[in-house]
Amino acid sequence: MKYLAAVDGSESSMDALRYAVEQAAATGASVDAVSVVVPEQFFTGGDDPPMNFTEMADELVAEDIEDAETEAQEILDGAEQVGDDTGVTVETGMLYGEPVDEIVEYAEREGVDAIFVGHRGLSEEYEGLVGSTAKDVVGAASVPVTVVK
Repeated sequence: MKYLAAVDGSESSMDALRYAVEQAAATGASVDAVSVVVPEQFFTGGDDPPMNFTEMADELVAEDIEDAETEAQEILDGAEQVGDDTGVTVETGMLYGEPVDEIVEYAEREGVDAIFVGHRGLSEEYEGLVGSTAKDVVGAASVPVTVVK
């Protein structure tokens, strides 16, 4: 068996990883932990929306991709440590793109038997009781998804 834990650095996602590792230790499954690199975008134009594409391009600032990769690697290093602490090897990887699509496609491509996600990620102030990423992974995945609270 093979489990996939999606981690974004939030405590909820790390709880999901720890739960996946516990299940793997009990069942002999392997665990992959992935972090999706999505540079953040910031609008610097104030409260008024841009009136055209030129204004939008001038006022939209994206986080440097290297910074996003560095942050993702730190998260993945933490994921490896969770495995080391419990004696379960956690293989890690970075994905690039829209998180739901990347997580579901990875699971299908790698023959994952189950996906573990946190109930709320880093953008929880914008989401309801169950984070939109978790909810969308549940809806899109072809394997069981465990949402860890």
